[in-house]
Amino acid sequence: MNATVKSLGIDQLGLENRLALVGEIWDTIAESAEIPLTPAQRAELGRRIAEDDANPDDTIAWEEIRAASLARLSK
Repeated sequence: MNATVKSLGIDQLGLENRLALVGEIWDTIAESAEIPLTPAQRAELGRRIAEDDANPDDTIAWEEIRAASLARLSK
């Protein structure tokens, strides 16, 4: 039997717990899978890295982004 959201009880979790679980699942995929990039994706990543290097203080902490996103979802 294939694992599903319902069979694993994930549908019973609250929104914040489901989002945390998605993050954990994605992390395990990223750690174990080699996902090839297209030339366009590689160029975009290079552009973003160069922009970040040029403006290192122009950032928003992940915690702030996550809190703002969760606040919008709970309205």
